[in-house]
Amino acid sequence: MWIFFTILSLLILYLLFFWVIPFSLKGAIFDPSRKRDVEKMVNMAEIKGDEISVDLGSGDGRVVIAFAEKGAQAHGFEINPFLVLISRINIRRAGLKGKAFIHWKNFWKADLSKFDIITVFQVDFAMNELENKLKKELKPGSKVISNQWTFPNWKYSKYENGIYVYDSSELPTK
Repeated sequence: MWIFFTILSLLILYLLFFWVIPFSLKGAIFDPSRKRDVEKMVNMAEIKGDEISVDLGSGDGRVVIAFAEKGAQAHGFEINPFLVLISRINIRRAGLKGKAFIHWKNFWKADLSKFDIITVFQVDFAMNELENKLKKELKPGSKVISNQWTFPNWKYSKYENGIYVYDSSELPTK
């Protein structure tokens, strides 16, 4: 009987931390980007050495790590404490401590104005509100790279196999 309750408890925790909490905080479930998509995002970002990137809903840190490996100072915002811990372990294993950072924070409450590159792999219903947030906070010359999902009112400047790049200088301000 205790095995049943243990399994049930683990299932409830899984559902709570990976499904219920993310949706209640206007986020997506943990659905990690595929390795080839991460590589494409990094290549399409055309990173310059002094740029600062951020991944919104950084999951296990794979995008943050990839950007740091290519020379960006890479940050990630993640609300799931388990994923924050996993990300920080992955960053240490990759030898990127001091170059890659995971912040246990809801990106909806973060100021994104200091970032040159913003990456996102959210869900459709979040993209409209995220578009409004970015419209207010993007600095000139910044890039937004979205994996799979498009913004409802913005036109992307580059597209390749599900990866969209938006240049802040080409976005409507209204």
